[in-house]
Amino acid sequence: MNDILLYSLIVLGVLGGILAVILYIVAQKFKVEENPLIDEVESNLSGANCGGCGFAGCRAFAEACVKSAADKNSLAGLNCTSSDMTKVAAILGLTVTAEEPKIAVVRCNGTCENAPKKTHYEGADICAFAHTLFAGGSGCPNACLGLGDCVKKCAFDAIHVDPELGIAVVDEDKCVGCGTCTKACPRGIIEIRPKGKNNRRIYVNCVNIEKGAITTKNCKVGCIGCQKCLKECPFEAIEMRGTLAYINPDKCKQCRKCVDVCPRGSIMAVNFPPRKPKEVKEEVNNESKQ
Repeated sequence: MNDILLYSLIVLGVLGGILAVILYIVAQKFKVEENPLIDEVESNLSGANCGGCGFAGCRAFAEACVKSAADKNSLAGLNCTSSDMTKVAAILGLTVTAEEPKIAVVRCNGTCENAPKKTHYEGADICAFAHTLFAGGSGCPNACLGLGDCVKKCAFDAIHVDPELGIAVVDEDKCVGCGTCTKACPRGIIEIRPKGKNNRRIYVNCVNIEKGAITTKNCKVGCIGCQKCLKECPFEAIEMRGTLAYINPDKCKQCRKCVDVCPRGSIMAVNFPPRKPKEVKEEVNNESKQ
């Protein structure tokens, strides 16, 4: 009995040793050498795996950076909005031109005050679901539903639904402009725009495409496509997209003339100092001339 047990142990030991050798040989033959720079680049990324870079995650983006540096000696076309690309470039021995910071903009001002609710939605708290069944409490089919699909997708806690306003609001200090929220919004209300000089920007705070008469019934500040801003802009920065005005951030010089002529208050000027009354401006100009 003892001999049988001993022989069994010997056989199992030999068999285990042979299998171990085979596994070692296979592992050495098929092992994949990975560039250690990938780990270093990844450690300088946010780790949010938000997908704003266009890759599946931070690891995939780090691999793309290392590969591009090796093949092209460049990081052209690669950008991580949530991390410092200058550090990544330094690790890979390259230089990178900093891009203008971007931020998410919720282009809807259909707050509870501006667009009073006419109906109440009772269903799943999911914007994508409500969008297919529900025009919106105010009747505007392009308004923010306020159910927070964008909030759930944001990896930086940079967007929330204001309970008093009833719409999504972006935290400028936290937003990195990754674009995840834009993909989550079923109504295309959220846009990624340049932060602008001194963090100032001007945009049409509406994506409504209905005619003026219907818009007026649903919202106090909805764009009605009157084209007054289009005619007033001296820089051709405004274009009409159907019945909706759109301001091109690349052409806008932030003169704010469009803001002044908009009869609906649909155009938003963010982080600008308050304007002085026209009479005060004239007095100042007269004093300067004297």
